Amino acid sequence: MKNNIVLGVTGSIACYKACEIANLLAKSGFLVSVVMTKEALEFITPLTFRHITKNPVITDMFNTPDEFSPVHTSLADRADLILIAPATANIIGKIASGICDDILSATVISSEAPVILAPAMNEKMYENKIVQENIKKLKSLGYKFVGPIKGALACGHTGIGHIAKIEEIVDEVKKALLDTKAKNLKRRT
Repeated sequence: MKNNIVLGVTGSIACYKACEIANLLAKSGFLVSVVMTKEALEFITPLTFRHITKNPVITDMFNTPDEFSPVHTSLADRADLILIAPATANIIGKIASGICDDILSATVISSEAPVILAPAMNEKMYENKIVQENIKKLKSLGYKFVGPIKGALACGHTGIGHIAKIEEIVDEVKKALLDTKAKNLKRRT
């Protein structure tokens, strides 16, 4: 049975990297369900992810599904892991504060699956004390982070805030799933 990865995509110029991540996850044999925030829709279309993953893309909590199922909880229940890449300061702050006013934040708050965030933002945003406190809080609650790294930023500067390398992000997903399987086996014995 394939592992189900919910890939959350937020509004960052690094959205194009999410396409590469979705492609690599799908090629690695994962079932990838993409959830996009309305801000992400300003950078890339759902059609791209639909072609890559061969699955519908969720963009709104209030779209009427073919059969009734509260989308955020059904996604949360099916997820073996949630990966948010790119993860903006906005989504990090929402999750840290328990705010669930869009499909992605509601899915994360509703899920018991491991969550990995791959931040991507301007260096000043990333280094902001509030953002750092939110990251520290989420780490203390068991959320995992991969990156960011120093690199070219959308503002033209080079600094910390560039999304981590695609392969590194996918490796963290695989590692987290193996860790989860090991913990589940340990509980059963």
